[in-house]
Amino acid sequence: MNIRPLHDRVVVKRLGSDEKSAGGIVLPGSAQEKPLMGAIVAAGAGRVLDNGDKAALDVKTGDKVLFGKFAGAEVSIEGEDYLVMREDDLFAVVE
Repeated sequence: MNIRPLHDRVVVKRLGSDEKSAGGIVLPGSAQEKPLMGAIVAAGAGRVLDNGDKAALDVKTGDKVLFGKFAGAEVSIEGEDYLVMREDDLFAVVE
């Protein structure tokens, strides 16, 4: 993939969702909720501060992160679906 997010943006690939409910019922694709966890596949250089300096991002490529249900913009690159969002839209890094 050749994509480089700008400034404080990151590109996230959603991690797989559960195909069964808690009761063991197999859910069709349209009934599954989109996962709120993903892996960062690309990160920008950092946010530009008022004085011109760059503030480095707290996340890096490969980190597993949690984000909001409506966070980011969905894009399709080379047949794969990704989310592009600001670092501020991320809730936590899962370790």
